Amino acid sequence: MTVNKRKKVSRQRASHTHGWGSMKKHRGSGHKGGAGMSGTGKRADSKKPSFWKERYFGRRGFRVPGSDDVKAINISDIEERLPALLGEGVAREENGVFYVDIGKKGYGKLLGSGRVARKMVITAGSASKGAVRSVKEAGGEVVLPQKKSH
Repeated sequence: MTVNKRKKVSRQRASHTHGWGSMKKHRGSGHKGGAGMSGTGKRADSKKPSFWKERYFGRRGFRVPGSDDVKAINISDIEERLPALLGEGVAREENGVFYVDIGKKGYGKLLGSGRVARKMVITAGSASKGAVRSVKEAGGEVVLPQKKSH
């Protein structure tokens, strides 16, 4: 006669180690203590030089939330791509002035590398001081969103 056996996981409920003996025996990280840099001391002296080379010992520096998400574009790139931007509808020309909205192309910041030969009005989420200065010197302007006052 066959016996309907319950699944092992339900039989092991409240057993703390689920039949693996010591807590460290089935943690999934081999003989190391855990995750990260554990296991690099004492018995792992042979590993230390490889860690020195990598210069990895924990986290370094600060991370400003949301800082990685901003795509930036230089003025020189806009200048180069202006004919293509006009064709795509991202830019338009009125009375010799080019109106460019870099947000439509997915760029959040305008950077000042390069020279401005044409008069442009560029709409951007943010811009560097050099970019604003370069565009103004060419007779254009950079339109930025209004900052909220408290």
